[in-house]
Amino acid sequence: MSIDVIGAGFGRTGTLSLKFALEKLGFDKCYHMMEVQFHPEHVPIWRDAARGINPDWETLMQGYRASVDWPSANFWREQLAAFPQAKVLLTRRDPEKWYDSVMNTIWPASQANAASEDPRARLGAEMAHEVIWDRVFDRRMDDKAHVIACYEAHNQDVIDSVPASQLLVYEPGQGWEPLCDFLGVAEPDEPYPRVNSTDEFKARWAQISESANDKNKSQ
Repeated sequence: MSIDVIGAGFGRTGTLSLKFALEKLGFDKCYHMMEVQFHPEHVPIWRDAARGINPDWETLMQGYRASVDWPSANFWREQLAAFPQAKVLLTRRDPEKWYDSVMNTIWPASQANAASEDPRARLGAEMAHEVIWDRVFDRRMDDKAHVIACYEAHNQDVIDSVPASQLLVYEPGQGWEPLCDFLGVAEPDEPYPRVNSTDEFKARWAQISESANDKNKSQ
């Protein structure tokens, strides 16, 4: 099994909905930040990747057919080199709304985890800082213009670098049609998943953390 779909879009651009959509279309499983909760052994691998140590992508992504969201979105280029047949999905949304969403969800969640008494949560927060907040945004999250400039530069780099025939720029709300046309699969007879609003994010990640803690305690 290898990665067939590489998500290059940053977190909070509809990536969790896309994960569920891709899995519904048969690209199962799809790697997303939530997977790290269940694979703490991946944390040092992503931290090494942020330092320029390229992982064995086939081993890291074993059991997955797609990848979306952070941390993997930062390494779309490396994944494409490892899986050159893969198609690339660039999810994006209005930059102002994207920034507001980040600042109300994943950024404060990372800050809270950094101060947690749970060592696993702290390690996850350290990884998030090294892979995302420091590496991409220089930890200048309060500098809205800077963060948005980084976001738009990333998106443009993907557009400029990936062959047009291999790339779909996809925005929340476009539904199944462009995604299924691009991937060459039939449209499901059900609505496109729409999950992970700001309120849903907070509730979902609380549940994920509890479930992951239970799993890790049993190991």
